[in-house]
Amino acid sequence: MQQIPLDGQKREVLGRKVKQIRKEGLIPAHIFGHKIETIHAQVNGHDFRKVYEKAGETGVIELKIDGKSHPVLVRSLQIHPLTDEIQHIDFYQVNLLEKVKVNVPLEIVGEAPAVEKKIGLLLTPVTEVEVEALPTDLPESIQVDISNLAAIDDAIKVANLQIDRSKVEVLADAELVVAQIGELVTKEMEAVEAEAEAAAEAAEATEGAEGEEAKEGEEAEGEEGEKETDKEGTGETKEPESKGEEKKD
Repeated sequence: MQQIPLDGQKREVLGRKVKQIRKEGLIPAHIFGHKIETIHAQVNGHDFRKVYEKAGETGVIELKIDGKSHPVLVRSLQIHPLTDEIQHIDFYQVNLLEKVKVNVPLEIVGEAPAVEKKIGLLLTPVTEVEVEALPTDLPESIQVDISNLAAIDDAIKVANLQIDRSKVEVLADAELVVAQIGELVTKEMEAVEAEAEAAAEAAEATEGAEGEEAKEGEEAEGEEGEKETDKEGTGETKEPESKGEEKKD
């Protein structure tokens, strides 16, 4: 991979004052590496984003600071949590004659017959692998062709990855699975669904029992009220008690 050029300048503004250069469209950065003194730098935000789209974290960037070229990799970016704007860049200067270790992203290509025919689901437990190579031999990504995955448990392992191993050494375990066809509904999912259904049925049964109890309670209260009404307001009349017969003269 050819080096991608990017111009920058030494940065005199440090600490919290870097907010000012961000307002001017610049991104603060620093360059570090083995056996070199850290350089504080700044780059144009628009230019860097265009370069980063091509280079990512595995492409070598030819960063020019005050006329001197620095072959660097983007080691990390600090992103604002709300605006997603790049706040700071860490450039790692490499020796083009020494191998480096980096994580390279895996790119899924093709269509899996098992997915197209709805036989199973595509699982991708790994999204990147660590490799070692000269900086100029680092791949931008490693393609994972899934067009031969036709049945449940069909898988692609690190050992199956198509890559120039004479230049790039993959450091991950050769038996590590990077893509696999899994069941549409796993046993674990079935167990979870069964538990959810049982819980729903139990909840319905509880609600039904509570409803019956409430209904019986209302009926009992109604009957009690009727008894009280009959006792107090039956409408019956009573004959006055006799005071005894008058004495005869």
